[in-house]
Amino acid sequence: MKNYFYIFFFFLLPIGCDNTNGNKPIEKTTNDSSSIYLDKAQGKDVKPSEKLKYYRKSFSILKNQTNDSITRSKLFELTKELYKNNFEKEFLNSVDLLTMLATKSKDSFYLAQAYRSKGSFYKHQANQDSAFIYYTEAEKILKKIKNKEGLSLVLINKSLIQFDTGDYTGADRTLNNAYRISKKNNEIGNLYAISVMMGLTSLETKDFDKAIQYFNNGLEIINKSDNLLGQFNKETCLNNIGLSYQRKAEHKKSIDDYKKSIEYFKAALKNKYIKTEDPELYNLLTDNLGYSYLKTENLDNALALFLESLKIREELNYPNQIILSKVHLSEYYRQVKDTTNSKKYVFEALALAKKEKTYRDYLNALKQASLIDVKNASAYSKEYIRLSDSIRNVEILSQEKFARIQIETDEIIKEKDILEDKNRSLLYTFIGVVFLLSILFVVRAQRARTKELMFKQAQQRANEEIYNLLMAQQDVIDQSREIEKKKIARDLHDGVLSRMFGARLNLDSINHMNDEESIKKRLEYLNELKEIEQDIREISHDLSREKQDLINNFVSITTNLFEEQTTTHPAKLNYFMDSSIKWDLVKNNIKINVFRILQEGLQNINKYAKANNISVSFIKEKNVLHISIEDDGTGFDVSKKSKGIGMQNMISRAIDCNGKLDINSSKENGTKITLKIPLE
Repeated sequence: MKNYFYIFFFFLLPIGCDNTNGNKPIEKTTNDSSSIYLDKAQGKDVKPSEKLKYYRKSFSILKNQTNDSITRSKLFELTKELYKNNFEKEFLNSVDLLTMLATKSKDSFYLAQAYRSKGSFYKHQANQDSAFIYYTEAEKILKKIKNKEGLSLVLINKSLIQFDTGDYTGADRTLNNAYRISKKNNEIGNLYAISVMMGLTSLETKDFDKAIQYFNNGLEIINKSDNLLGQFNKETCLNNIGLSYQRKAEHKKSIDDYKKSIEYFKAALKNKYIKTEDPELYNLLTDNLGYSYLKTENLDNALALFLESLKIREELNYPNQIILSKVHLSEYYRQVKDTTNSKKYVFEALALAKKEKTYRDYLNALKQASLIDVKNASAYSKEYIRLSDSIRNVEILSQEKFARIQIETDEIIKEKDILEDKNRSLLYTFIGVVFLLSILFVVRAQRARTKELMFKQAQQRANEEIYNLLMAQQDVIDQSREIEKKKIARDLHDGVLSRMFGARLNLDSINHMNDEESIKKRLEYLNELKEIEQDIREISHDLSREKQDLINNFVSITTNLFEEQTTTHPAKLNYFMDSSIKWDLVKNNIKINVFRILQEGLQNINKYAKANNISVSFIKEKNVLHISIEDDGTGFDVSKKSKGIGMQNMISRAIDCNGKLDINSSKENGTKITLKIPLE
């Protein structure tokens, strides 16, 4: 858990402000009915239900007004108020209307404000992907219209998303861009927020000295601003500096750095108003101070501070911080060799982390549990590694996604800059050139575009021809195979069967004769039959090889899976595979996903179902592949059972195949999983 707090004053204004830096003045009037309703909603002692009624009336009026700059400015004001009061549905309606009006009128300023508003909304909803996309769109427009103030706020919010997803390099790069803009515009509040964010980023990358430097920069900004940035920002910076020394001490095993951290935590706690006016910051400071005391063997003070912090956190009902307090208490009791209490607190931390699904706190609790519960240390370590890898994989995917969005945005901006440079060069180069030369240049450019288009069309035709050739080649292969089959059938009928028929008649005619000539003929016919037998064997081998060539790898692998299931597990397995399914024509990603779903389904049955019988079937109806996995096990309540990672993976794989996965189950009545996938 990251122990820093109240670092971004601008959260108070997540959507934007009225100062537009000269790009577009926000026009405010109060003489129309929409503004009157908006003013009424902002009055004192207005109940939330009344506010919502006034906001809806204002929106319905604005929706029917002319699409001009005044309407868009009022709609933006309404959007900010709806966001501030958490009226989510109405906010989305308002911001969508603002987006549509700004797009139609080509109003870049309000389009950027709409995107920034959506980014803030989705960030608040913890939908990091959508938030990042909308912030990136806002950034692109604000750069174009050169609105530097709005741009710095967007960049700060983007860096927060990158920081939360573990992309510390990307966050640092974004913050540096924001710092240059804010420094140029002397935006004190933004400079403070950027300094603190840079400190947190350095702290996560274990560059502790740089983190301390950034936090001290934030402290200097606070001291110069005469507390205009907000209450307790100084104490927050002192806490972060102390935390940097504490992390540095943990990393380098340095008692001196723990002692330095104590000085900063104590300096922050000198402000007597923190405990009553900001109990969350107070309990954070006491917990951090207690941990440094624990590491410097000041055990009595450490215990008192841990218990005080835990009490406040339980009163405030902050589960994440309660988990951290209990882990610290477990560490304390382990250090004083009180194993009973140490286990008690770490098990409580584990249970709460599971309940709240706070996986990073769960990792901390698992790490402590492996030290206390030696008997089960191996199990805790395995779970720690598994969960840590899962979190890291999710972070890597998010980082790659954000990086891809950023690269695409950078490429667009770069292309725009290149185009602007070309336009300027053309302007400077062709000043004084006669009109005729300009016309010739335009014609030449048009011809080049036409050639490019013709080349693309030719390339498309070539691709189509290649495809047709491949299809023709497949037809030739199929025809050759059919010819070969007919040849073998003809050889069997005309050669082997005829010879066998003749040999049978001759043997029948001399069957009752025992003279020397008859015995000699019988031996000749027996040799003939042996030759026929060899011919049949050779033809059979040819057919066997052809059949083996036709067997699809998917069928072989799936059969091996069923055989392994039968030999390894007690449940009886019956499976059916429709012979009309042409697996060699099925796409590879469908076969892979189907196999993984089948694996996961059998694994779940083996783990939880206690089934006696399992039935698996592959059936093709029209152009749809139907797959069912059914068992007669214990089953479960589908409406109450939360979907774990395995089930989510099955659903995700089904979606990846454009398929549909249905799960029907009830207690004691077994489970049936049905998968339907359209085949091209």
